[in-house]
Amino acid sequence: MGQKVHPIGFRCAITEPWRSRWYASRKDFPRFLVQDQKIRRHIMKEWAFAAIPRVEIERTGELVTVFIHTARPGVLIGKKGAKVDQFRAELEKITGSPVRLKILEIHRPELESRLVAEQVSEMLAKRMNYRRVLKKAADQALAAGAQGVKIMVSGRLNGAEMARVGKISKGRVPCTTLRAKLDYAQIFAPTKAGAIGVKVWIFKGEYGPGETTAGLLPVERPDRNPNN
Repeated sequence: MGQKVHPIGFRCAITEPWRSRWYASRKDFPRFLVQDQKIRRHIMKEWAFAAIPRVEIERTGELVTVFIHTARPGVLIGKKGAKVDQFRAELEKITGSPVRLKILEIHRPELESRLVAEQVSEMLAKRMNYRRVLKKAADQALAAGAQGVKIMVSGRLNGAEMARVGKISKGRVPCTTLRAKLDYAQIFAPTKAGAIGVKVWIFKGEYGPGETTAGLLPVERPDRNPNN
């Protein structure tokens, strides 16, 4: 009782694709796993200005393909793709292998939980009232087409002496329904009073029969003769 499951991990290989897609031997697996973590940390730290909610990695032979989902592709690419070449060189130093970058544009950043959490974090760092911040972020997500949103912050809110929890929930957020398109993110907001944890759940609707992001749900087959 009381133990929670990560909403994305709960749906991986069912309705959500794996964020890292490759196969490796027992010898190479730890090295590839550490490289993936270094790639994601480097991108989130150095390229935070590009509003990147998630990074996906594929490996085919020696080639490493990095899919970057961003709400600001123009800022990330730069003039004539100058920044892309620089970023590719940085990632090749981490992996020691050739890297190919694929930049995918996000058209509705208000529906990306990571970007919403970063927005809440920035406003809390500016000492805005947390109740106003949560209401504004939730209303923007619902206006963009979300069917439900839940935001939770915990820590020394508004500089209070004792830590507490503040949350807002609007609409429906079915965490245990596998066919639900549920996006989740968790980050920390640095403030002068201390770190504040920010969690965001966004419900975008449900998948239809055989429809998934991962494409891994079994397709319904016609009835077979039980005698065969």
